[in-house]
Amino acid sequence: MDPLGAPSQFVDVDSLPGWTDAYEAKQLDSHQNPVEKAQVDVRSPFPYRKDINAKIILWKGDVALLNCTAIVNTSNESLTDKNPVSESIFMHAGPDLRDELQKLKGCRTGEAKLTKGFNLAARFIIHTVGPKYKSRYRTAAESSLYSCYRNVLQLAKEQAMCSIGFCVINSLKRCYPLEDATHIALRTVRRFLEIHGETLEKVVFAVSELEEATYQKLLPLYFPRSLEEEIQSLPYLPADIGNAEGEPVVPERQIRITEKPGVPDDASDEEGLEADLSFIGSHAFARMEGDVDKQRRLILQGQLSEAALQKQHQRNYNRWLCQARAEDLSDIASLKALYQTGVDNCGRTVMVVVGRNIPVTLIDMEKALLYFIHVMDHIAVKEYVLVYFHTLTNDYNQLDSNFLKKLYDVVDAKYKRNLKALYFVHPTFRSKVSAWFFTTFTVSGLKDKIHYVESLQQLFTAIPPEQIDLPPFVLEYDARENGPYYSSYPPSPDL
Repeated sequence: MDPLGAPSQFVDVDSLPGWTDAYEAKQLDSHQNPVEKAQVDVRSPFPYRKDINAKIILWKGDVALLNCTAIVNTSNESLTDKNPVSESIFMHAGPDLRDELQKLKGCRTGEAKLTKGFNLAARFIIHTVGPKYKSRYRTAAESSLYSCYRNVLQLAKEQAMCSIGFCVINSLKRCYPLEDATHIALRTVRRFLEIHGETLEKVVFAVSELEEATYQKLLPLYFPRSLEEEIQSLPYLPADIGNAEGEPVVPERQIRITEKPGVPDDASDEEGLEADLSFIGSHAFARMEGDVDKQRRLILQGQLSEAALQKQHQRNYNRWLCQARAEDLSDIASLKALYQTGVDNCGRTVMVVVGRNIPVTLIDMEKALLYFIHVMDHIAVKEYVLVYFHTLTNDYNQLDSNFLKKLYDVVDAKYKRNLKALYFVHPTFRSKVSAWFFTTFTVSGLKDKIHYVESLQQLFTAIPPEQIDLPPFVLEYDARENGPYYSSYPPSPDL
């Protein structure tokens, strides 16, 4: 305890600046206007939520010094680990804590157990055990670390706690990569607050100097502080964002319980990964993938029904989607060849493809296909439009028609159904001919959606200029070829 009359070393969480405070001050200093909700149709799986952000605090300091309802201690299975977080908690809590821990008889990996805070400012300590990380057991480690955060939050909910201070559960001794673990921590807390946000008033992430930069980098992905920051962060979300609670999903291990055993359900309204689990025999409890080799043989023989073919296609797409969520696609993302911008005049999401940014001969085109699926899967569930900038592309950037055909064949039906327009900007005669052959003889249903756009002024009749992020070289080229665009122009009959 602090000597009588001495200033307290403990820090009240209510005195700490919130996650949004510094950002709002920066916005005011730079005189930036926040993006209005009516202007942008954002599709991030972690949308801007001011009420959730108000609960988040990032603080560089010792978690043991926080004056909140509970703090989190990361330890080992016997609750005797000697790491900086535990040692500080033991030092400030006093000897009674060790006696209390002996009564708990340890804690398994992923579990959370509660003790009093004793001499701490915090009323409770929640002890949890993070996993030991090995790359070959990555899936198990991810699930265990998720369980740590989820069980801590669930315990806080059950005990009606108002505030909680998290240390970084993945200790260096357990070799968990900091960035990977931070993704799990942030998305689990975010999902919990979305569902049970009324139960917690403050969540503090207490980090060290080494950990602070990673949290500063990743927090905007899960707790964007404006619509603009949400849009900017979207391309940097990892492939695997877990399920509705943030839990890592391993689709091949999922078992589907059927409401009427022995009778296949009508799965026409399902769009998730679960939708591709096919009915097997008369099994009373589970639906799992059937005999793939037999199905392929039937396809070759032309004996599968249209419904079976659709299910096979859905299964193939889901395999691509699973791979896209598991693959490191940061090298493709860095090209900035595909990104989301604003909305068109009809309120539909606008996706931009920049042809000149695709070095076809240098990149792995299968990874490019995976990246397209990763980015577009949640976009294509609603109506959207594509803007393809053919500006200044050459043979080095030309997408092969076989690749485009493969892409068109792989993607889910929702991509084709919800694509309402493809604006082909700055086309050449050769590209128009190629597109005509491709849409006439290779794919069907796309020709009527293509609009050739010779100038940005023409494009702006369909998409307001403030709703599309234009590469600088596109602006320069258009100004050189067509003159600078102006804000008041008659609508174009071509669009």
